[in-house]
Amino acid sequence: MSPLKTILITGCSTGIGYITAVELKKRGHNVIATARKPEDVSRLQKEGFIAIQLDLADSSSIQQAVNAAVKLTDGKIDALFNNGAFGQPGAVEDLTRDVLRFQFETNLFGTHELTNLIIPLMRKQGHGRIIYNSSILGLVAMTYRGAYNASKFALEGLADTLRLELHGTSIHISLIEPGPILSDFRKNSFTLYKKNIDPTHSHHKETYKAMEARLQKEGAAAPFTLPAQAVTEKVIHALEARQPKMRYYVTFPTYLFAFLKRFLPMCWLDALLRKI
Repeated sequence: MSPLKTILITGCSTGIGYITAVELKKRGHNVIATARKPEDVSRLQKEGFIAIQLDLADSSSIQQAVNAAVKLTDGKIDALFNNGAFGQPGAVEDLTRDVLRFQFETNLFGTHELTNLIIPLMRKQGHGRIIYNSSILGLVAMTYRGAYNASKFALEGLADTLRLELHGTSIHISLIEPGPILSDFRKNSFTLYKKNIDPTHSHHKETYKAMEARLQKEGAAAPFTLPAQAVTEKVIHALEARQPKMRYYVTFPTYLFAFLKRFLPMCWLDALLRKI
């Protein structure tokens, strides 16, 4: 195991962020866990975490969180796990500009702003690890997930460019690309669907009925679903390995579609994706 590190993690209220924070803390790393809601921050603090409030959709919240983290660590942050994100369901033609913008505020713009505030600290100390939690939907697009697809495609573009630009700095960039993972992701998505999509006036209203059932289903809603721990294992490697990988696939569907995207004609891949 490499020397213990101080790591800032976004989106630690539940799911991947929470499990990763727990496991890294067990391994002796100094974890700064962040969450959007104050009540989640309080709960994390009661569990023994160094926890601070951070809302990726709010620039002032991001700046305050970084300032707090700098004070807590004397400016030494070895790693950043950009995990916080959500998924807005809905057909592309049913997404308003404001809804799409809000998806990007958290999944892309906030993550980008936070990363840019952490990079100077890493440059000063001469090393760092920046780990992005992307998605299989950063590799291939699937129907009725357009907002999320777009945010993850954009995130991967920024991360790949940043990796090229930071070459030689000892700041390593890794992308994790999970397929279906057990979490509150679908439950949170259903809340956003009810808030932002009007199925009664949509051309896609019949399809939405099936989507509503899937979003409300308890437990795994897709084959090959894995627990959040599967992502945590990749984070551990990206954090501790001497030479972290540029990309980590998680779950069989991610491996499969990465292969199919490379070798299948696009029209064949589209036909397969439409059936999912």
